[in-house]
Parts: sequence; C-alpha cells; structure tokens
Amino acid sequence: MTLTAIDVIRARAVHDISRRRLLAFAVPLGVLAYLAYVFVAFDMGGLWQRMRWDHMSTFVSDSYSYKTHVTRNNRSGDVVVSIEGERKGTYAAGRLPDWVQQSGNETRVDLSEGHVVTFAGDRVLIDIPEDSIEAWHDGSEVRIDRNASALPGWIDYAPTRLDVTMPGGRVSLTRARTEVFRYFPGWEMFFFTLESPYYGHGLLDLLTGPRLDPQRSNLRGMWHDFWQNPVWRHGEVLWAMGETVLMAFLGTFGAAIVSLPLAFLAARNFAPLVALRALVRRVFDFARGVDGLIWTILLSRAFGPGPLTGSLAILLTDTGSFGKLFSEALENVDTRQIEGVQSTGANAAQRYRFGVIPQVMPVLLSQVFYYFESNTRSATIIGAITGGGIGLLLTQAIQTQKDWEEVTYYVILIILMVFAMDALSGWIRRRLIRG
Repeated sequence: MTLTAIDVIRARAVHDISRRRLLAFAVPLGVLAYLAYVFVAFDMGGLWQRMRWDHMSTFVSDSYSYKTHVTRNNRSGDVVVSIEGERKGTYAAGRLPDWVQQSGNETRVDLSEGHVVTFAGDRVLIDIPEDSIEAWHDGSEVRIDRNASALPGWIDYAPTRLDVTMPGGRVSLTRARTEVFRYFPGWEMFFFTLESPYYGHGLLDLLTGPRLDPQRSNLRGMWHDFWQNPVWRHGEVLWAMGETVLMAFLGTFGAAIVSLPLAFLAARNFAPLVALRALVRRVFDFARGVDGLIWTILLSRAFGPGPLTGSLAILLTDTGSFGKLFSEALENVDTRQIEGVQSTGANAAQRYRFGVIPQVMPVLLSQVFYYFESNTRSATIIGAITGGGIGLLLTQAIQTQKDWEEVTYYVILIILMVFAMDALSGWIRRRLIRG
C-alpha cells in the first residue's frame, strides 16, 4: 500500500470521526431547539399561569368522595338536603343528618372545625374561626358585607355569584338558590339508595337479622336493590360494558376475516399481477388512512347511532391495518414448506392451508389479539359518539360535571376490562399456538 493510499484512508477516517462527533452534538441541540420552539409555540408559560389549582383539587376530591347538598330555594325559601343532589338521595324531613339543624325558617349547617353556615331568612351567615361573612341577594345582585376588592383567595365573588371554599365544604350563593356542600370520603349510595330499606344496615345485620321487607328475603331484596340502583345503575353499566366488548370483538375479528384473503392478493409472492397488488394495497391504505373516529362520524350519519355502527368503524380501520400486517407476514414465509406440501400432490388451497397458514398463524394471532385488547379501550371513545357502550355513560357523567365519583367508577371499570382482555387474549394465544 502506497503512502498516498494510507493518507487517503486516514483522511477519510478523520472525516468520518469528525462528522459523527458533529452529529453527536447537533442532534441533541436540534432536539433542544425543537422543544424550545414547542414551549413558545404552545404558550407553556401562559398555560402554567392559567392553571386553576382550586378546580383541580376539587376534581380530585370529588373522585374519591361524595358531597351532600343543603339547598335553599331563594324564591320559596324551601330547604332540601340530598346526597349529590339526587332525588333518590333526598333526606326526609324528619331524618336529616345530625349536622343539619332546622328551627323555623332558620337552617344551621355545621361543616366541622368551627365552620358553620346559617340560612336566616334571606340572609346567609358564614362563620369561620375568628371571622364571619354575611351575604344576601336583593333581587338583582348578590351582595356581601365587606369590600369586594380586598377578598382572600378562598372567597370568589361576582355580582351574580358568591363561592366560599372551606376545609369542610363549600358555599355557593346565586340569585336563584343557596347551596352548601359538605364532603365525605367514599361513594355513598353505591349499594343502596335512601329509599331502600337496606340502606344504613351492616352486611352481617342484613344476612342474620330479621326480614326488613315482608315481600322478599333480605338476600333477594339486597340483590334487587343493588342491581337496580337508580343512582349508580349497576345493571345498565354491566350491559354497557358488554356492548363495548362486543363492538371491539365484532370489529376486530370481522376485520381479520376480511383481511386474510385480501392479504394474499397484496403479497408479492402470492399475487404476480402488479396492478392487482397495487390496487389492493391502496384499498388497505385508504381504509387505515381514515381514522376510526372519522369512520364513526360518517357511519353514524349514514346508519344512525348504535353499537353496530361502532363495530363497522373498527372493522374498516382494522381491515387496512391487518391487510398490511398480514401481507408482510405472507411475504416472509418459507417457500420450502410450501414446496414440501406441493410434493405430496396437494392443490393450491391445500398448499395455502398446510404450507402457509401454520407459518403465519402465530404472528396473525398475536396481532389480532393485541388489536382486540386495544380496540376494547378504543371502543369506549367510539361508543361515546355512536351512543353505545360504557363510553356513552362516561361521556354523560363528564358532561354533567356533578358526580365525578361516577367518572372514577367508569374509568376503573374500563381499566379492569382492559386487564381482563389482556389476560384472556394472552391465555387464548398461548393455547392456540402451543396446542
């Protein structure tokens, strides 16, 4: 090797080392520059300033607790005490909780730790340790007995509304009504509503005690009142869960059935006609190129809302995805196994059945069951649009912005459903692959 050739090799090596060193610095710098651009373009600083931590804390507390409403109609003066504002959770006049006391036209609400709210005529007296607030409405505005420009952060005041947040609860005053909310941990009325004779009794007392309803046994009555609970709607929730799983099942496995024969037409080693192969691949591209939510909206306008519409949307999207995955799996099969089957005198269908399918079946099953698990989760969002499944109940609970513990309940059920689908699909896949 001449000296010139060695110099050339050395120069190339130095150049490659310099280029890689430059890339080692340039790539991280490019990523940092892009993140800085995102920070400015998305106004992350302004987003941080606009965050309402009080709203976030209220949402978190509502997810694991319930609140009892003490509501006064400012026009009629009537006072109603109910759990979460539910009609089925309204306390009877003689059975109010011990922290609510009524005397004539005066109602006293004890929020613990020295925080007391009193409805006295058209006035609202809010007593807190070492301070007190008086509020009222004069028909057009809400007024308070202090300077509105120098209020602490736990008082939110406007001429149309007053909100006072305390450790034990919250007070809301508008021209139409006055409400006091007291928070308690847990999900009240999860098993029985106040109208049920079994409410407030322990499990041991219900199982071993006397019959509370002469028309039915305690066990039968407990199951009926729990299953038909009008507040938590356990029966409707289970039915909605079944609809969600059914949408995912029909869409996923329907797409697998449609995609498998079409995948042979898109595989290079099974479809010699280039035009046919290109056409089928473009169909797959189009099917998966349109997002499942777009298919859901289009199909719901065409066929109306319902679980079947959601299943069709999943089927169309997954047909495109499965077509691509299946065709790529078919292109990687070992031709020697096919030739071995062909040497026995097998026809084309038999060659595919015994020479191709056994090779790709583990891959196909793994992909199909993964999509089934994923679509079980996606079906909740699709159900919110098509009006079916647990997604509809979740959307309704979110829109009301009243019972966030119900939102938590539905989210927990969805997570458990995904866990169950993951375990079930893994078990079935192992059984089918290993025999």
